[in-house]
Amino acid sequence: MKNKKIIYIIAIIILFIILIICSCVGAANISFFDAIKIIFKRIPFSNVDSSSIPVSSDTIIWQIRFPRVLVGALVGGALSVSGATYQGLLKNPMADPYVIGVSSGAALGASIGIVSKISFNLLGLSFTSIMAFICAIGVVLTVYNIAKVGKKVPMTTLLLSGIAIGQFLTAITSLVMIFSENDMQRIMLWTMGSLSGKGWEQFNTVAIYIIIGAFIIYYYAKDLNLFLLGEDTANNLGVDVERTKGILLIVSAIITALAVSVSGIIGFVGLIVPHIIRIILGPNHKTLIPMSFIAGAILMVICDTIARSLMPQEIPVGIITAIFGGPFFIYLLRKNKKEYV
Repeated sequence: MKNKKIIYIIAIIILFIILIICSCVGAANISFFDAIKIIFKRIPFSNVDSSSIPVSSDTIIWQIRFPRVLVGALVGGALSVSGATYQGLLKNPMADPYVIGVSSGAALGASIGIVSKISFNLLGLSFTSIMAFICAIGVVLTVYNIAKVGKKVPMTTLLLSGIAIGQFLTAITSLVMIFSENDMQRIMLWTMGSLSGKGWEQFNTVAIYIIIGAFIIYYYAKDLNLFLLGEDTANNLGVDVERTKGILLIVSAIITALAVSVSGIIGFVGLIVPHIIRIILGPNHKTLIPMSFIAGAILMVICDTIARSLMPQEIPVGIITAIFGGPFFIYLLRKNKKEYV
């Protein structure tokens, strides 16, 4: 227990340092300690003296870079926790946050939002983001009801339903792109993922819901551990299997949909992060879930910083996560392949 607390503290400190460092990276050169002063002076009763720091630097850190890295941390954490949850429910380390069609629904919703040309903001979210969220949740509810047999939801049926609905919606999204050639590039860029232009509005809109969702999932960590022994065993040990599955599926889908509505579709984070944490720290979800959130946040912030700094033109962050995530994931699988024999 003591070692776990030390690991958590170290991980949180590393996350905080990376948030500050990535806030300093950009065209305008701002030092690490200046960034700390700019951020800490917002804390009540901190008495931090930032009078020597230019107003332009204060604006860049507090209004542009820091809220963006915070949004990135939330998105990475949400995707990683959802991935860990689905991997536990399905007992499959290859499951990811989009396994039951969230990405396909979000992509179709975003495509409709882009093509419609409707432009307004609600609580910091654009019409495109709102449509992505609504369609993502709609797909999850549809898949859940299709898979439901009486009062039970067989996980194999749920997975197959998600794949079938996902492929169907992907085809519709492709048709929307074909018939709306002028908007094709915008739709494609959205499906690659980006945090460009994201700030305090988006952070304030989704933060509380993602954090509450992550805590709800953590509350069921013990039940997820029992799920690994099989649903019958979990039921015999006192777990209300169907109720727990329903709660975890819906909560995971909601925080994934919230993340996707802000960032677009970002692959690999929700797949590789829980897998890496499982290899390093073991399959106990009481450790796996919080550490997946922190590690996912770190990975996402680093990848987004690379995406906006590598070239003059910003690269979609989904490309960066795939470029780094794919080879690293293969390396881990090869290194630990004896475990899968």
